[in-house]
Amino acid sequence: MRVLLIEDDEGIAQGLAATLRQAGYAVDACATLSAAHAALRVEPFDLILLDLGLPDGDGLDWLRQQRQQGMSAPVLIMTARDALPDRVAGLDEGADDYLVKPVAPEELLARLRVALRRSEGRASPLLRHGTLEVDPAAHTVRRDGQPVTLRAKEFALLLVLLRAAGQVVSRQRLEESLYGFDEGLESNALEVHIHHLRKKLGDDLVKTIRGVGYFVPRP
Repeated sequence: MRVLLIEDDEGIAQGLAATLRQAGYAVDACATLSAAHAALRVEPFDLILLDLGLPDGDGLDWLRQQRQQGMSAPVLIMTARDALPDRVAGLDEGADDYLVKPVAPEELLARLRVALRRSEGRASPLLRHGTLEVDPAAHTVRRDGQPVTLRAKEFALLLVLLRAAGQVVSRQRLEESLYGFDEGLESNALEVHIHHLRKKLGDDLVKTIRGVGYFVPRP
């Protein structure tokens, strides 16, 4: 899953990016609204973390404009503005959640999971596919009741495919979900991750559509 982080404080941005990457998210950080706008024009994002007081404008005005233009990705505001009118305005202008800094990493990750779950129309925190059960919060996978150990990128890839079960996901989209702008990507990295998933979870889980991408059939 790919997150756009809009935060002008370099120290905070680095800390948040490290937390998110450790949890398996691909992260792109922007210090200005203009940079965020440019990023959105060239890449799809699954979720946006938005500060409000930015060098080139107010994040709330930017959010309003983005929603009016049809942006549907979940947006979590994370700001030092803690007054009730600010919180109400943030939610009314299209934010999916409003967090007041400082935020504990555990709470931030939990709220991200909730926002993503809502955007997917899921009530359960677990993802199930046949005998496969995945817990995004605990980063655990069980098949036929037995634990399966996955590496971080393998786990992130599995989540993307399961969340889109029944739909073909292009190679480009999968790579965008796993790697940020500043992360190196070897040409065969995706195929290696797919190979490992099949080896650990069975050859019948991930299907290939040559020249298009990959998909997990609906159970």
